[in-house]
Amino acid sequence: MIVISEWIDPGAEASLPDYPFPVRYDPDLWRQPEALADALSQATAWIVRNRTPVTAPWLLKAPRLQVIGRLGVGLDNIDLDACRERGLPVVYAKSANAAAVVEYVLTALLWSVRPWIDWVPRTKAGEWNRRLGGHELFGRTLGILGLGDIGSRVARTAHQLGMRVIAYDPHVSPFHALASDGTVMLADSLEAVLETADAVTLHLPQSPHTRHLMNASRLERMKPQATLINTARGALIDEQALYAVLSQGHLRHVFLDVREEEPPPEPDPLAAISRVYLTPHIAGLTEEALSRTTRLVLQDVRLVLEGKRARNVVRHP
Repeated sequence: MIVISEWIDPGAEASLPDYPFPVRYDPDLWRQPEALADALSQATAWIVRNRTPVTAPWLLKAPRLQVIGRLGVGLDNIDLDACRERGLPVVYAKSANAAAVVEYVLTALLWSVRPWIDWVPRTKAGEWNRRLGGHELFGRTLGILGLGDIGSRVARTAHQLGMRVIAYDPHVSPFHALASDGTVMLADSLEAVLETADAVTLHLPQSPHTRHLMNASRLERMKPQATLINTARGALIDEQALYAVLSQGHLRHVFLDVREEEPPPEPDPLAAISRVYLTPHIAGLTEEALSRTTRLVLQDVRLVLEGKRARNVVRHP
């Protein structure tokens, strides 16, 4: 039996009766420990999004389990060491939401220089102010922290728009293809990116090494009128430090699709700052991306259960 403990897109849900293995789908199962434990006792596959904790104690409740499916790319909620010890492959939706996230970042970048939606009500009210033209991305510098799949796609898109792209990723070779073809200038340090860029976008995984990577001192290193975009993981930014820096007038725009705690507790100090734009972790959740994500994971889960090689398997540490 396949257990799906979080929501999937309606199209995929409608196709479940045709799946070659029985499926127990309950989008709220992650909230119900007893029901989840009962389901896992019979599960051969367990498919989750980002709220279900796939930990060693939970894996003990699933003696028949053969594979874990992650509806997305982040692995914060999955104990990879525990999965490795059990010999469980973890399949995920590699690149399925990449286009959606890149488009979100591009939208934020464009908004940061040309917030034309703000001009619409003023124009409709009779104001005809042709000095509202804003600025161009062309010639500006974009800083990218993390040159994985999404970070690399953002780099290519920004380069095509005429932006200078500077990036830092300690795991990337100096001979990375984007550096070799002139798309990206690789920085020697994170600080070099922060001090140079007009906008900084984060594309790093969450780990003990990246938690609060953007602390007070690093936020202060950014240009006073810079833009900060985070579509990766909320814990990359120290939110208390961010609030303090913003309160001092530093940074022009901040776009946060992810938060340290989701949803954030109320009252949310950052929500009160007009220069901060908040969205509920939806950068990668276009209808197309959701459909693609579920389809890829269900395909790989099926391959594993049929004794075949899955296409997108996480490399265990």
